[in-house]
Amino acid sequence: MTLLVSTHVRDALRDGAPVVALESTIFTHGLPRPRNVEVALAAEDALRAAGVVPATIGVLAGVPTVGLTADQVRELGGDDDGVKVSLRDLPVVAAQGRSGGTTVAGTAFLAHRAGIAVFATGGLGGVHRGAAETFDESADLPVLARTPITMVSAGVKSILDVGASLERLETLSITIVGYRTTRFPGFYLADSGFALDYAVDSPEEAAALTRARDALGVPGAVLVANPVPAEHQLDPAEHDRVLREALASMDAAGIGGHDATPYLLDQVQRATGGRSLDVNVAVYENNVALAGAIATALAGGDG
Repeated sequence: MTLLVSTHVRDALRDGAPVVALESTIFTHGLPRPRNVEVALAAEDALRAAGVVPATIGVLAGVPTVGLTADQVRELGGDDDGVKVSLRDLPVVAAQGRSGGTTVAGTAFLAHRAGIAVFATGGLGGVHRGAAETFDESADLPVLARTPITMVSAGVKSILDVGASLERLETLSITIVGYRTTRFPGFYLADSGFALDYAVDSPEEAAALTRARDALGVPGAVLVANPVPAEHQLDPAEHDRVLREALASMDAAGIGGHDATPYLLDQVQRATGGRSLDVNVAVYENNVALAGAIATALAGGDG
């Protein structure tokens, strides 16, 4: 099944207008209903208000679609049978006519295929704790290593092995810059405790970095690590305590593999009384806004 690029996205790309790709797992698997669809549509509205064309990406009845309509977002957001679609899943989902939300890996691949240069997400996948024994590492990393897209993310989720994730990002030659910081963000936290070598201080600097990457022919992504505003982060002491308890509970229950991340996220949500979901939304809104500004700068606007 071929890739479907909606008319409004295709026209915007043809005209050189700013476009930002948005993933769909945040509203198919990441947030509860009805907040999931509300957040997804609000992100699109915020981009439009800034003069940027949103391109939410997902798979509907086997058709990878770049630029979902509001009705299609609602359909996917209410689909109990929707699957998580990473890059490896795309051929299966397309061949079997299934629907689902695209992950960072799936979205980045389809966005680049469509000709979109900038992508906003919440948190990046990474190396899982205990990966030395399980080899559990997100497909996001190798896909980004070979996909020349500029992605705005609040680092990797703090339930992962952040240090190992940074090592893998370096090994895979993925360019990372902090946005107005040389501290790597930790999704729920503005500072994961790890340093970065480089930073950019404006959307225009991020756009210049993207142009330099393209001119040099460097094959992978530029990751703009954008920390959640400090006033919206989880309290660091509470975060550390909740995460320790969640990890201990997971080990006691013998949970691992692909069940580990949803289990830990659910435990963190419960232990924080839902505040982690509020942080998740704040992270996403902040990243979407910055991605829109970078796309505008790339398109020759004033950012």
